[in-house]
Amino acid sequence: MLTDIEIARNAKMKKITEIAGSLGIDSEDIECYGHYKAKLSEELYAKTADRPDGKLILVTAINPTPAGEGKTTVSVGLAEAMGRIGKKCVLALREPSLGPVFGIKGGAAGGGYAQVVPMEDINLHFTGDMHAITAANNLLCALLDNHMQQGNDLKIDQRRIMIDRCMDMNDRALRNTVVGLGGKINGIPREDGFRITVASEVMAILCLARDLADLKKRLGNILVAYNLSGEPIFARDLKAEGAMTALLRDAIKPNMVQTLENNPVLMHGGPFANIAHGCNSVRATKLALKLGDYCITEAGFGADLGAEKFCDIKCRFGGIKPDCAVIVATIRALKYNGGVARVSLSEENVPALEAGLANLKTHIENMRKFGLPVVVAINRFATDSEGEIRAVKNFCAVMDAEVSLTEIFAKGGEGGIDLAQKVCKVIETRGAQFRLLYDEKLPIKEKLEIIAKRIYRADGVIYTAQAEKALAEINKLGFGDTPVCVAKTQYSLSDDPTKLGSPRGFNITVRDLKLSAGAGFVVALTGDIMTMPGLPKVPAAVNIDCDENGNISGLF
Repeated sequence: MLTDIEIARNAKMKKITEIAGSLGIDSEDIECYGHYKAKLSEELYAKTADRPDGKLILVTAINPTPAGEGKTTVSVGLAEAMGRIGKKCVLALREPSLGPVFGIKGGAAGGGYAQVVPMEDINLHFTGDMHAITAANNLLCALLDNHMQQGNDLKIDQRRIMIDRCMDMNDRALRNTVVGLGGKINGIPREDGFRITVASEVMAILCLARDLADLKKRLGNILVAYNLSGEPIFARDLKAEGAMTALLRDAIKPNMVQTLENNPVLMHGGPFANIAHGCNSVRATKLALKLGDYCITEAGFGADLGAEKFCDIKCRFGGIKPDCAVIVATIRALKYNGGVARVSLSEENVPALEAGLANLKTHIENMRKFGLPVVVAINRFATDSEGEIRAVKNFCAVMDAEVSLTEIFAKGGEGGIDLAQKVCKVIETRGAQFRLLYDEKLPIKEKLEIIAKRIYRADGVIYTAQAEKALAEINKLGFGDTPVCVAKTQYSLSDDPTKLGSPRGFNITVRDLKLSAGAGFVVALTGDIMTMPGLPKVPAAVNIDCDENGNISGLF
């Protein structure tokens, strides 16, 4: 059996100019990075502005196991299948972060015969977007520290710095640091820390910005600190937004690549859904809607995280409306949510599966609260038994939800034809009545209460003293009428990763609130969630290698 990287290496890729040409994109609107990657020009937006939007398909999932449930694989395979049934479809995905690539979860280019290629390039440095975002964020931090060193005209309070440095790697040792040590020449000593690049506000801004001018304005609105009088200091006060925009001038342009079956893919931006808003860029999605009759996009982790934020943040800011939600489920994850230990997930266990179906039920109900028709995609594993598959299909019939057994990993687009046909059927016959979950003008506590009770099924929300203090400051600054982005474990509907299935009788505890004024939302930190992940005991990095001829192995 071939590995993911071996399958990708054997792919018969088309020149990216040919992929772009299939969508009617002229050569002057393609900025090639070699033969198989390109960025798309700013001018293309104006050229496609009068085209009608295609149908938008959101791919989400149940709460996953630590290994993930194959949302990207299903998204890629669905796009390939749409091509096989004659539909003009463009896939819009997030870019991988190096943290998971070298950590536990692997890359974000799909798997098996449903991959985006060139897989090695995409999972490593790609077109440099992640590095540009990291550089822009850290330039702002450097300007902040330099300002304090060079006289501190703004009277910045070094005890109230609101921005972290970042890097696109899992490194728990950098979560909390002290900088400026070594005497006066080396700066002002203060506490600092790092977050992973994909959890930075600069990443969120890139993904939500309408254009370069909006990007620059949002960067200037980043809250970086408070002064000694308790007044806010923004990036624009440091005159940082111009240089940051210069670093991001090319990064804001969507990247174009292709699937193994030569379907067009726009891959741009990559925030995590457990610690950020978890969606690819608004610009890439809106362009994909103009270029194809269908656009497939993915939101990170379970529907309680990525899909809720897709609807309440990305759709709100981007003015887009999904036409259908595909909920990816695996037999393994359903049994995991039913209480089966990870080591036993390959064994048949229908009773545990049926217990875990409560998790799928909650996610189906949640997507319908946004007015979206649902198709359940069972991402099939070789260990799934016929009895287990039958139990899921019977359950979906009771829920009046279309269900499709997919073999996308093993068969690519061929294994997703039934899913593609059912998605098209649902869009045509059921229709979406899309609506947001809450009015952003509501107080922050009311918005969090709505999410906690209606999406997580919590009894309510508890706030620590630190959260209450932060909330008062945010309201004082006039940002209480922004959407909320909940940072929460992906493994549970609650903020406790051990509460699997569809728990009841719990509260969500908000330990702190962070204002992302540039992005336009407030982040609520719950449970033990961290914005800088750590590496597992055996990182994926130890199995990745490169020989003397430059051939990479071990990527997945």
